[in-house]
Amino acid sequence: MKRVLICASLLAITSTVFAQQKAPASPPETATAAIGGQSISIKYSSPGVKGREGQLFGKDGRISHDPHYPVWRAGANSATTLHTDADLTIGTLSVPKGDYTLFVDISDPDHWVLIVNKKTGEWGLAYDGTQDLGHTPMTMSKPASMVENLKWTINDLSGGKGEITLAWEDHSASVPITVH
Repeated sequence: MKRVLICASLLAITSTVFAQQKAPASPPETATAAIGGQSISIKYSSPGVKGREGQLFGKDGRISHDPHYPVWRAGANSATTLHTDADLTIGTLSVPKGDYTLFVDISDPDHWVLIVNKKTGEWGLAYDGTQDLGHTPMTMSKPASMVENLKWTINDLSGGKGEITLAWEDHSASVPITVH
């Protein structure tokens, strides 16, 4: 009888602990692609719009309260990272193989600029512009429907060419990539 009570107690405690665990508000995600036979990945945390449509971007938007605005971490939590196994051209920027942090300058809502930063391993709000490898313009468009959860994608367009896209809320920004 004692063993049954102990087992029942352990089961109840375990059930309570697991029931209290929630999914993270901005779950970790990874976008990956093989372009020209080379692996490229972007790791980020994906926040949701959560009823704030029309309240995220702009000079009075939620993102404008970040300490480095108009430079945006383009994700949540830890910094958004890029890993490439090959030398790339991202838009107009030459990017040697390796690891980088991605930011986006959103000062002009119709003309975003991707920032590739050499400093890695920091929290998403820790932006040091002196570590920028460089900046490249992104092509803006409007998604067919509102994008609830922030999403980075990497698409292989064949022939060693591809495209990186960042979409969230009613914004979508892309930049071409070429593998060397």
